[in-house]
Amino acid sequence: MEYLDFELPIKELEDQLEKCQAIGQESNIDVTNTCKQIEKKLEDTKKKIYKNLTAWQRVQLSRHPNRPYTLEHITNLTKGTFLELFGDRSFKDDKAMVGGLGKIDGQSFMIVGQQKGINMKMRQLRNFGMANPEGYRKALRLMKMAEKFNIPVLTLIDTPGAYPGLEAEERGQGEAIARNIFEMCRLKTPIISVIVGEGASGGALGIGVGDRVLMMENTWYSVISPESCSSILWKSWEYKEQAAEALKLTSADMKKQKLVDDIIPEPLGGAHYDKETTFKTVQQYIMKSYNELKDLSTTELVAQRMDKYCKMGEFKE
Repeated sequence: MEYLDFELPIKELEDQLEKCQAIGQESNIDVTNTCKQIEKKLEDTKKKIYKNLTAWQRVQLSRHPNRPYTLEHITNLTKGTFLELFGDRSFKDDKAMVGGLGKIDGQSFMIVGQQKGINMKMRQLRNFGMANPEGYRKALRLMKMAEKFNIPVLTLIDTPGAYPGLEAEERGQGEAIARNIFEMCRLKTPIISVIVGEGASGGALGIGVGDRVLMMENTWYSVISPESCSSILWKSWEYKEQAAEALKLTSADMKKQKLVDDIIPEPLGGAHYDKETTFKTVQQYIMKSYNELKDLSTTELVAQRMDKYCKMGEFKE
């Protein structure tokens, strides 16, 4: 297990508990009471740390190397029924954007999401989850296919942003994202979007226009990352913590501003502490959202979606 800087008190107590248990096994000394005291202190420390996380600490948790990525979610949600589909039928297949058909709790879904990779070699292959225009065009192709066969769409968002390289701009990065937003607004099938990690900028919004948008508890969703915001406003990354607070990017902030529909709770310490429980909870929220949408007519579905997004940004003074 890897630990973030604010989790070091937990690591120290876990190391103490491990040593205490080792002493008990290697000698005839009864260390039961000592171990229980350390366990209680460990539990209290975890609750104190994780119940009072700052915005920046939640950003760090969303990037935790042990956190389940999109393909791990897909594998566990679909339980071996996932059939990956490839290519945008124009340029090439973008490895940063994965998609295909799978069944969740017996219901077929067209699943689309960004995949970061679990080690350096995989991250390079997946371009660190930063999709090129062909990735967004592949996503749109799959969503239009789902519309044709009346299959609901599930998008899993985890990206530091769309790829900002020169070649991506040459191939129409802005147009590809804008086209996805336009088409998703009027797609004639239910769309459920789940932010499972980072939700940065247009890279996230390119597959994030849903009838139901759900955020996992320790994720973030914003027009810009805290580091980039800090570098623009203060000409330095040193103010990223202040930027994170100012951006109001946590799940609680987004729910309060009615920009997402629900928050998916995570196990104490984050999704990586108990992945099995995490996947079960995510599945429950997905199916709950689908059951709320499945009986709506196409006209009602599109009208409600359009109304939802038209209301965003309206304020009374």
